[in-house]
Amino acid sequence: MIIRTHCGDFRKADIGQMVRLNGWVETNRDHGGVTFLDVRDRSGLVQVVAHPEIPNMHKLAHSLRQQDVVEVEGEVIARVGETINPKLATGEVEINIRSIVVLNRSETPPFLIEDDCNTGEQHRLEYRYLDLRRPVMQANMRLRHKVTHAARNYLDSQQFFEIETPILNKSTPEGARDYLVPSRVYPGAFYALPQSPQIFKQLLMVSGMDRYYQIARCFRDEDLRADRQPEFTQVDMEMSFVKQEDVMAVAEGLISTMFEAGTGEKLNTPFERIVWHDAMDRYGLDRPDLRFGLEHVNITELMKRVEFKVFREPAEKGGLVKVLRVPGGGELSRRQIDDYTNYVSIFGARGLAWIKVNDLTDIPGGLQSPIVKFLPEDVLTEILSTCEAENGDLLFFGAGDAKVVNDALGHLRVKLGHDLGLIKEGDNRFVWVVDFPMFGWNGDEKRLDALHHPFTAPTEEDLLKLDSDPLEVRSQAYDLVWNGTEIGGGSIRIHDPVMQRRIFSLLGISDEEAEAKFGFLIKALQYGAPPHGGLAFGLDRILSLMVGAESIRDVIAFPKTQKAADPMSQAPSEVADDQLKELGLRKRRTTV
Repeated sequence: MIIRTHCGDFRKADIGQMVRLNGWVETNRDHGGVTFLDVRDRSGLVQVVAHPEIPNMHKLAHSLRQQDVVEVEGEVIARVGETINPKLATGEVEINIRSIVVLNRSETPPFLIEDDCNTGEQHRLEYRYLDLRRPVMQANMRLRHKVTHAARNYLDSQQFFEIETPILNKSTPEGARDYLVPSRVYPGAFYALPQSPQIFKQLLMVSGMDRYYQIARCFRDEDLRADRQPEFTQVDMEMSFVKQEDVMAVAEGLISTMFEAGTGEKLNTPFERIVWHDAMDRYGLDRPDLRFGLEHVNITELMKRVEFKVFREPAEKGGLVKVLRVPGGGELSRRQIDDYTNYVSIFGARGLAWIKVNDLTDIPGGLQSPIVKFLPEDVLTEILSTCEAENGDLLFFGAGDAKVVNDALGHLRVKLGHDLGLIKEGDNRFVWVVDFPMFGWNGDEKRLDALHHPFTAPTEEDLLKLDSDPLEVRSQAYDLVWNGTEIGGGSIRIHDPVMQRRIFSLLGISDEEAEAKFGFLIKALQYGAPPHGGLAFGLDRILSLMVGAESIRDVIAFPKTQKAADPMSQAPSEVADDQLKELGLRKRRTTV
């Protein structure tokens, strides 16, 4: 009996072997009466040859078209001379056909099944089962398996239990909108699909499971972007009797293992740490890309001395004034500067002031800018000194509300890093952002919001500030950032029911509301909950960064579009009136 061999496995050592392979015909070529077929399966591609000396097999091979499914038996023979294909893993051999069986014929595909097909994504998603045959997509799915398998092996070696948590859950409207599932047995009641396993993994720590992980499916009904999907996967973990550094150390081992499995490269640990305040001050974003400089300089205090209202008013009224120095940026044209001005407007900036530094020995004459005339010479000199400016540099200024300034200059810094070629190819910088604020202020509703989630513990050093100055309280939260993209985060959780109620109260959640939403968690904390903490990595996001994909859809087998639709299955779809009636629902009539 001849055992099936995968198409991509054949090498010189197999010459002389009789083999059987199964796959899809990729190309069919006739060279002087000899038919050459490229046959592919998930392992790769091999060339098979049908000679006229076996007329029936030759005729059958000649009739095959792209994507026909075949079974081939034959002998592995060597390619010689110019027929060797060094670009192909199997390029030193080919299969001399003895028999060929057509297992299924294929219709003409709606697009070419190749990596360079230029059909639109919507069309490819409609025929996703064909799109997944493309080598690049096969490689992405293989990578997903390897990385997930490596994560499981690592966590198993660290004595974690893999435990599944419920998919049908109670709605606790925090963060994004829930996907709701109506209950037939309890008319008028609904389940919610989990946005994360957060509460259940904390309950597992209360139960004494000690170390839990899950490759968890999560669901969020939110506006979508390239790196968002209504359903996504995260590598989720929780640990008992730990402090922040313990969780981060295990997480570094996990991400290093996943990274090596996916890229073959080893990472140096421990990763860098940066406190949230410094990240915002130096980079404007809490997910800083450390592959290049262009750090911000805060000149808010200095601007209180000037008459220029654009700078002085935000400086005096609790806003922010920052400078972004671009070495050699003086070569940028006015049109390029205008383009960057339009870019920062996306983030709420009303403008982008600038100064070109032409001659530091001549202040202000050696400075080119519409704003130079509004700033005293001593202030200009101090700005240039503080920024360590040199001739040929360009200074960008942001002034106004702190969030707008940080968003605008933070994203401008990243764009300049890419536009000016400041990022070294293949450089990978991982950094932990720690000491996040516990709360943010919701100006619309005039109340505090939890910046992570309401189960995050405050730092012990800031406990006394909870009532007197809650906006200055830091949380025991930590995010891991890879080249400017947040790939995961977590926190030490509140394990004391008294503290949990206190945090709920600060967030404006009454005892009655807390009991209705989180009563079962509060009750569980009363029965000897251990100190615990955890983290979740976004698997889809990590994989998309590994392969350099523009969208996480390229590393998900059956994704949704940016409108949360599936062109292949036509989901979401209407359901029959009988199904709605059984659930106690009916369609609402709309008028145009």
